[in-house]
Amino acid sequence: MDDFESSRRGFMRKLGLTLGASLVVGSAEVNATVIDKKEKFPLSAEQHKFMEQYETWMDEFIVVIRRQRTHPEDIANNKKIIDLSEQSKAWQQQLVNYMKDENFARYYMAASERMTKEIA
Repeated sequence: MDDFESSRRGFMRKLGLTLGASLVVGSAEVNATVIDKKEKFPLSAEQHKFMEQYETWMDEFIVVIRRQRTHPEDIANNKKIIDLSEQSKAWQQQLVNYMKDENFARYYMAASERMTKEIA
């Protein structure tokens, strides 16, 4: 298992724990670490649309993670975390399928890097 695959699996484990769900990702043969910008990995139109939605969701999730760290008793924020976690369940299977594509997996990891830093 190379560094990219290890990093991807670690991130998925963290994301699954944070969202209250585990993502099972098919293995992809990957030979490099995630150091490139996401723009270097071409996506299909469908994958691109998914990532636009995911990045919007991720932006919202980062805000509630930050708020939760400073105000863990904030009931409205905690409800928002639950709502966003539930929302993510609707697209988990689609994400699992997309992660089988090496370009998508690398793009996803590059895009998700900032959220990884927030939940680590």
